[in-house]
Amino acid sequence: MKKSLIALSSMLMLGSTAFAQKVAFEEYDLPNGLHVILHNDQSAPVVITSVMYHVGSKDENPERTGFAHFFEHLLFEGTKNIKRGEWMKTVTSNGGTNNANTTDDRTYYFEVFPSNNTELGLWMESERLMHPVINQIGVDTQNEVVKEEKRLRVDNQPYGQLIAEVKKNLFKVHPYRWATIGSMEHLDAATLEEFQAFNKKFYSPNNAVLVVAGQIDIPQTKAWIEKYFGPISRGEKIERKTFVEQPITETIRATYEDPNIQKPMVVAAYRIPSMKTRDARVLDMISTILSDGKSSRLYKKIVDDKKMALQIGAFNYTQEDYGSYIIYGMPQGDFTSADLIKETDEEIVKLQNELISEKDFQKLQNIYENNYVNSNSSVEGIAENLASYYLLYGDVNLINTEMDIYRSITREEIRDVARKYLNPNQRLILDYVPAKDKAQN
Repeated sequence: MKKSLIALSSMLMLGSTAFAQKVAFEEYDLPNGLHVILHNDQSAPVVITSVMYHVGSKDENPERTGFAHFFEHLLFEGTKNIKRGEWMKTVTSNGGTNNANTTDDRTYYFEVFPSNNTELGLWMESERLMHPVINQIGVDTQNEVVKEEKRLRVDNQPYGQLIAEVKKNLFKVHPYRWATIGSMEHLDAATLEEFQAFNKKFYSPNNAVLVVAGQIDIPQTKAWIEKYFGPISRGEKIERKTFVEQPITETIRATYEDPNIQKPMVVAAYRIPSMKTRDARVLDMISTILSDGKSSRLYKKIVDDKKMALQIGAFNYTQEDYGSYIIYGMPQGDFTSADLIKETDEEIVKLQNELISEKDFQKLQNIYENNYVNSNSSVEGIAENLASYYLLYGDVNLINTEMDIYRSITREEIRDVARKYLNPNQRLILDYVPAKDKAQN
């Protein structure tokens, strides 16, 4: 890319920060422990009603993995006052959309409606929490849905097992060691009573945060929240175990054969601290330096200049308790996975021994300023950020202040954090290869 284009891009990114405005919000607790966050945005006649529950795959019984993700599906089955099969119809017939998603750490449900349907969204989410119908018909139906999703997104997807294999090898005692989608055998073996017990334990107001964001009348919204969520009983306090992993002190080596691929991939993965730490944020920046865009160090050197790989990248897979720093590459021609590891290691050693230039550091800051603006550019994004910062980080106002942390990171910290975590004796080397009968000659 020409210098003039780089300069123009930087100016545009810097200019965009002028439009970054503080996200105003109000938060409070209901007597039953439900945390409520309200964000009033009058710019468009839409509202998002969302609930995030502090339950993910890490909260599962090791013999019953997949429960958290299963509930993401099961709780659309219906409630005492919303008949089976009517949830989606109710949303769409009132001009709305809805969805849900699950991670290792939390489960998130939301509806987006025209703002004149705020009350409807609140009632529906209160129904999901207060009156879910968990019966054998729903369990059997969603069991088939989840199996089909696993076949489509994991079992038959090229490189679909990559993250699962990384986690399995990086974590020995922590529940992060199993995949979020879980085991179909575990779901098949589970009883209806086990599903009902899981719901009772984790789907309680004191284990959740309700976010209402968009064009809202705050006094009226508070009244509706009290009306629909106030009567829900507090759940029992959840006792959470702490899992401590021993440091990795020598290279872990593993191989996985994928029948869905013809080209091998090599992965170097490092166990890193919680996403709440400053070091995890520094590692975010390191991944940007190494592989954000075609001008990044790894792409330019290994793909463009040396033409050793079809693809190369690095990213920080951050989670509440630990994270995984993952570098991956697909060798091409006569080059091998070992060749790619050697080249990426050279770039890491440079980071460990040389400060990045002032120019590159400014570019990095510009990228993060731009990312900050984009993350809060929609009411949906703001709602999920508000919920996540409360539930997982313990500080809602990080939606306004986290960028200050990134701004305060120094070139010296980037060097020191690379030295601290990205060493050969602290990692997994995973050879992710075609199954023998699929290997390309």
